[in-house]
Amino acid sequence: MSELFLCTQNMCKFPQLPAKRTMERWMKKAIEKDTEITVRFVDEEEGRELNNTYRHKDYATNVLTFDYTKDPIVTADVVICVPVLERQAKEQNKEFKHHLAHLLIHSVLHAHGYDHLNEEEAEVMEARETEIMLSLKFPNPYSDRIGMVHD
Repeated sequence: MSELFLCTQNMCKFPQLPAKRTMERWMKKAIEKDTEITVRFVDEEEGRELNNTYRHKDYATNVLTFDYTKDPIVTADVVICVPVLERQAKEQNKEFKHHLAHLLIHSVLHAHGYDHLNEEEAEVMEARETEIMLSLKFPNPYSDRIGMVHD
């Protein structure tokens, strides 16, 4: 069985976040090999700065995944912009924790090499995300098709 080594940053700035062990349980469902991930929770200012610096897009996005290695272990950093996550959850009539779980699973899959750059890749990735979310007793994250999980 694969191991997940999770480090979190800035959780105390966002009291609405669930416990680290809860997020770790969600993310473990998505790992396919030993994985080391740091998840940093940020405000809109830092989210915008990082998205502009690394993607040349001048706005805060919900999640950024920086994947570094895939073998022998997966290593990645993930940035989640909590205010964007909250806004999207509200707009999509989703619970905050449902949307957060989806973004964490989405980022773990990116770190493992999944992508959604074309329709075929998106179908594979979305099917895996849906399978994992349903196994965690969350609804299908794509059932409403309102917006993408990642821009």
